[in-house]
Amino acid sequence: MTNRRTFLAGLGASALVPTASALAAAPRFAVEGDQFMLDGQPLQILAGELHYPRIARADWRDRLKKLKSLGLNTLSAYIFWNAHEVRPGEYDFSGNLDIAAWLTLAQEEGLHVLLRAGPYVCAEWDGGGYPAWLFPDESVKARTSDPAYMEPAGRWLKRLGQEVAHLEIDRGGPILMTQVENEYGSFGQDHAYMAAVRDQVRAAGFKGQLYTVDGAAVIEGGALPELINCINFVTYDKAENEFKRFSQFKPQGPRICTELWGGWFDHFGEMHTAMPIPPLIDSLKWMLDNTISISFYMAHGGTSFGFAAGANFDKDRQVYQPDISSYDYDAMFDEAGRPTPKFDAALSLFRNYLPADRFAPLPEPQKAIDIPRFRLTETAPVTPLFGKPFEAADPRTLEKRGQAHGLMLYRHRFAAAAKGILRFGEVRDYAIVSVAGKRIGVLDRRLKETTLEISANAGDWLEVLVDTMGHINYGERIGKDQKGLIGPVTLNDKPLRGWSHKGLPLDSLDGLSFR
Repeated sequence: MTNRRTFLAGLGASALVPTASALAAAPRFAVEGDQFMLDGQPLQILAGELHYPRIARADWRDRLKKLKSLGLNTLSAYIFWNAHEVRPGEYDFSGNLDIAAWLTLAQEEGLHVLLRAGPYVCAEWDGGGYPAWLFPDESVKARTSDPAYMEPAGRWLKRLGQEVAHLEIDRGGPILMTQVENEYGSFGQDHAYMAAVRDQVRAAGFKGQLYTVDGAAVIEGGALPELINCINFVTYDKAENEFKRFSQFKPQGPRICTELWGGWFDHFGEMHTAMPIPPLIDSLKWMLDNTISISFYMAHGGTSFGFAAGANFDKDRQVYQPDISSYDYDAMFDEAGRPTPKFDAALSLFRNYLPADRFAPLPEPQKAIDIPRFRLTETAPVTPLFGKPFEAADPRTLEKRGQAHGLMLYRHRFAAAAKGILRFGEVRDYAIVSVAGKRIGVLDRRLKETTLEISANAGDWLEVLVDTMGHINYGERIGKDQKGLIGPVTLNDKPLRGWSHKGLPLDSLDGLSFR
């Protein structure tokens, strides 16, 4: 234990912010044999995952300090393409999206950075980080060499490079290494595609170490062996077994678990997922005993604000599973940033391996807001906020209308009296159906609901108000989750043609008139 303390004691100093002289001769991060090296000294990466758009900017420093309170020396940070390029060619790096400020703040707090550039990130994030405009229909093939996909992805990575590539460690910044794609082995085995993404990352200005991340069981499909290769796994899977699998693929080289899943996410309509502490501690202890680098996913989850939450699709049951807004993740710090019993357990273990000066003080608890009791007395109709109507023979998706989220109102006028079974190909994701201004039912994609019985007079309006939830962020349906009414609409198996569309993205509620 004394030797381990001596070895790990050197890691604390390596995480300090560079001095002016260090900037002139930036510390060099490299791989030698089975070890990461920094400034010629072995480096065991101990990281925690935090997501800048899931944390209010005012709380960024607090959450980074909490990584240090656990003795960690590195921030693991996804970058979310669709948060920055909501419309093609229009980039936003302001406020809560100022990623250069986010990474610089991490450096100020004495943290290195694992930059997870994507362009795909998963992360229970809407569409896995892909902008909705990238997939106006299913013809664009995500995570392939399709030029309709690769060209926008390459442009985005170049723009990302302009923001943060200068923050690589050899240039005086905190970025140790940059990730290429994300868990591709769970999706495909096209190494030419992976090499093309690697080349895009290089072309974007990232000159330092690059790495790939996969599950150990599928690493051959996703890894580029010439890069640093990493694995992810859940604490139920014994760390020793996962690294035995990894060693069969790559006997030599540093070992790192870039996502240790000690918690999990939640879907609408399901119980909150809580994962036990003992398997987490068992995995941590084995990796610490074997000087393996570790990253907690998540250290603190935060909140998927607005329309940021993603969704899954259960292929076996053919069920759509939207994620809730809370990204608590049963992590070491809860959604509000408060330490949990998992933090206490991990801290107790880490104190047996790390020197005392590695542990920064835990920040003072943030004060809760005292909100006095109040009543809502005014209302405002949203109808005036809907856009101009668009006419088409058949319903169009939101993406075809350049809309990523929010509401779409579909209207059809009956030329003659009608009665029978109204059937939709698919509703994505929740619809309120009305005839002549009277609600007749709702359709919920989660429940596979697609039919209603209706009765209408000549001249009546059929109105279908569709509300969207998260775009699927994992699996073969990425890029194939366009929103709205999908497929034909029929009444008694005969097509209903002639539809009016009015959209409301809900990006802004300016213009509402309360009274």
